[in-house]
Amino acid sequence: MSSPGGDAGDGGRVSGHGVEGVAASGVGVVAGGRAGRLLKVLGVAFGVAVIIGNTIGMGILRTPGEVAARLPSVPLFLGVWVLGGGYALLGALSLAELGAMLPRSGGQYVFVRRALGAYPGFVVGWSDWLSTCGTMAAISIVMGEYIGPLVPALAGHEDITASVVVIAFALLQWRGVRIGDATQQITSLLKTLALLALAVAVLFLGRSGPGVATHAASVVPTGLVFAGAVVVALQSAIYTYDGWTGPIYFGEEVRRPGRDIPRAMIGGVLLVLVIYLSLNVAFLRVVPIGDMAGDPFVAGTAAARVFGPHGDTIIRVLMIVSMVAAVNACQLIASRVPLAMSRDGLLPRRVMRVNAGGTPTSSLLLGTMVALAFIVTGTFDAVLALVRAAGNAAETCPPAACGRAPLAPQAVAGALAGVLGAAGLPAAAARPPPVAAGGAGHA
Repeated sequence: MSSPGGDAGDGGRVSGHGVEGVAASGVGVVAGGRAGRLLKVLGVAFGVAVIIGNTIGMGILRTPGEVAARLPSVPLFLGVWVLGGGYALLGALSLAELGAMLPRSGGQYVFVRRALGAYPGFVVGWSDWLSTCGTMAAISIVMGEYIGPLVPALAGHEDITASVVVIAFALLQWRGVRIGDATQQITSLLKTLALLALAVAVLFLGRSGPGVATHAASVVPTGLVFAGAVVVALQSAIYTYDGWTGPIYFGEEVRRPGRDIPRAMIGGVLLVLVIYLSLNVAFLRVVPIGDMAGDPFVAGTAAARVFGPHGDTIIRVLMIVSMVAAVNACQLIASRVPLAMSRDGLLPRRVMRVNAGGTPTSSLLLGTMVALAFIVTGTFDAVLALVRAAGNAAETCPPAACGRAPLAPQAVAGALAGVLGAAGLPAAAARPPPVAAGGAGHA
């Protein structure tokens, strides 16, 4: 089989220890005068940890109210969460197979470019990278908002706090992939334990009974209205599971990708399902389905009923712990996409710089700068609109663009530049360099 990208360097292949072909061809994958390459040091534990960090966030604490509003029945409510987990598991099985067959770092970009060519590959890689950087910025801003009431000196300085968080994790990642691996495993373990501890506390300390409920349960819809309610509720639950693709961004850094990537993705999705069901069962003990329906923050309501005035502080600490793991995962993921695009000639060659610790330093710096720009300039909403437009373009690319013939990405770059200009951002940021000869072809 040809190399995953079809041309991972004109002179070589993606090896078990990194990009041998790229290094051998003289491309500048160096740092500090020493040759650098992606290191094959990650395992199943990291894959599960990056799924936990990248998937579980605010959604599980807010979405139950939306699902309950559509389906105010405990069996149906819990069934939607099981179906959502099953949907995510089917997706994980499909991408795990691709990740095992094509173990190359870079995420979904790698598969799209391999199958469809440079045009859709560029669109998917660009939009995926931007959305990850934007997510990192958004999570950091929310962290700043949650930290403020706990540390009065930081109140009103959310942007500064968010910027410090992004920079701190960038510096941590800069030291090497082993540090990033350890950080992800520790922070995701803390997140898992904190969420399960909340579920256990609510189950054993909370009180149930008619005295807790304040609203009568709504009537479950029937007929076509019921079908529509199931679809909308399932959509909300599926969105909460989003993030299970994490391990495929590190394919060539996994020691045994054929075994470890499927195990990590299946195990990670199942663990997320267990956590979600545990939390929802716990919430139902103190917040009846009728009260839960339409509640914008079910976790806050449950914490207030169990812990009283201390509930707000407990939820804030829980959220900060949860978001730490998410920011670390976003930094790790965002640094792999530009690296893969650079190796295929869609970004400047210097972007593929990797230090001795196995960190794509140029990609890490780019992602950090973009996240900081989102935080400081307040252009996050505009960028989200850009990402949605790019995602739609990736899904509806014309038949000519979806063939295997190499297409220059300048066409889509021009469209992206127009959207960037409308958003008030520099259009030049969307323009990739010309594709070098042989750099965008497929074997």
